[in-house]
Amino acid sequence: MPAQNLFEYAIIRVVPRVEREEFLNVGVILYSRPAKFLQARYALDEKRLQAFSADLDLEELNSYLQSLERICKGAPDAGPIGELDLASRFRWLTATRSTVIQTSKVHPGFCNDPLAALDKLFHDMVQ
Repeated sequence: MPAQNLFEYAIIRVVPRVEREEFLNVGVILYSRPAKFLQARYALDEKRLQAFSADLDLEELNSYLQSLERICKGAPDAGPIGELDLASRFRWLTATRSTVIQTSKVHPGFCNDPLAALDKLFHDMVQ
């Protein structure tokens, strides 16, 4: 049986009007140092988001979320943050913000397979 690895995760939220503190969960970021894993998964339910806030620019929102994925992967077009080590990228992505895209507090867990844990969290918290 594979060893249980510590992981940390945060829920990605869309907060259309920051002053109201209302949000919809749209994704999950999961980081596991022992597994050398950092990945984000998101999905935009356009009908739900438009009902929640008709003023949201879904194309722009999707663009920002794609940037978040590129930072997780350390893609060449992810800018200077994408060049940081995994832990630093995760900490930057989950830092407290007052923007339309925010993350929850970071939560810990243990898993054998970080990708399976990401799938489960995504299913439980977003879908």
